Amino acid sequence: MLFAAFIIFLLAVGVLMALVYASSPQTVDIGRRLSRALRPAGAVDEKDESAMGSHRAENVFVAIGKIWPPPKGKKASQDELLAIRAGYRSENAVMAVRGARLFFIVLVPVVVIWTGLVSINPIAFVLLALLLGWMIPEIWLILRIKARQKRLRLSLPDAMDLMVICVEVGLGLDQALLKVADEIAIVHPELSAELHMVSLEMRVGKTRLDALRDLAHRTGLDDIKALVAILAQTDRFGTSIVQSLRTFSDELRTKRRQRAEEMSAKVSVKMVPVLVFFIFPALLLTILGPAVIIVKKTLFPLFK
Repeated sequence: MLFAAFIIFLLAVGVLMALVYASSPQTVDIGRRLSRALRPAGAVDEKDESAMGSHRAENVFVAIGKIWPPPKGKKASQDELLAIRAGYRSENAVMAVRGARLFFIVLVPVVVIWTGLVSINPIAFVLLALLLGWMIPEIWLILRIKARQKRLRLSLPDAMDLMVICVEVGLGLDQALLKVADEIAIVHPELSAELHMVSLEMRVGKTRLDALRDLAHRTGLDDIKALVAILAQTDRFGTSIVQSLRTFSDELRTKRRQRAEEMSAKVSVKMVPVLVFFIFPALLLTILGPAVIIVKKTLFPLFK
């Protein structure tokens, strides 16, 4: 018992230290910088290692995806749009998604058969495993898309404020887009990459509205669609671009504050299942447990 208690104590201390270490990003950044400064020449960075690992995984999935005949028509364009919205613009992104689907279609039924669940209902569990294996890569892409859209949505008000400043000091809208893309490259790299893509499309001959419409289609954000509509209306009626951008920036700030207030208001509702299913039973057992034991010891001998 003493040995088991000692092991549990060590595990608890280890988990507590891991939580403290994970909740201190400044310390982690300092340690990472010191390790980069003190590492020998030719050493591989952690980011480089993770990039190499993801590149190897992509190559594996691409090789598996070549076995499957490529989709055509609307399905191919839909897969490509999902990959682009998730942030994958390489030519092999759609092939890697297809390879991941084929991989999980084989892996999930094998896991179901290996765990013995197939003995309960072979046909139903095999079909469910095939469906789950088909949906896992698409679900993962959708989650990546939502996370990326959230980051773009949070970074858009800062970009609009900088664009208002750039236009007010005399820059044209095209030059302002390029300047904002350069300025936010460190803080908001994903929005910076999208704005650089807009600038490149305008350089090769696309109009500004077409390039911005393509940006809205690539990201799928309603805020960017609203920005395109405002700029189109400004060009059509000749109104002030600065005033339109300032109004739109204030509206984005208001929306971001309202979203934060909405999330804070949902906290109490989300805590109800935790309180009912986890905390309330423990409190009930702690408060009423001794009373139940006393009542049992007092009344049960009388009935005998």
